[in-house]
Amino acid sequence: MPNDVLQKVVDIIKADPHGGVSLNLYALISTLKMENSGYMYMLRKLRDLSPEHRRIAYDLMELMAENGNQGEAWETALQTIDEAIRHA
Repeated sequence: MPNDVLQKVVDIIKADPHGGVSLNLYALISTLKMENSGYMYMLRKLRDLSPEHRRIAYDLMELMAENGNQGEAWETALQTIDEAIRHA
């Protein structure tokens, strides 16, 4: 599952780095790497997502709950996403 959900997020963000869905998922994944801040994400932002994209957000939260927000796959996905957002 980790690679599947991370790849979905990478694909969405690379397709439209400055789109609303991309920025919303980017905000979520950015907070999921900050354990010390308590993973602060405004849950009301989930309302802005379609049911399909909310499922991806929920899968990201599940990944964090299973400690999947660390390691090589996670870091690689974050680097790719950061690049897409910054260089688009």
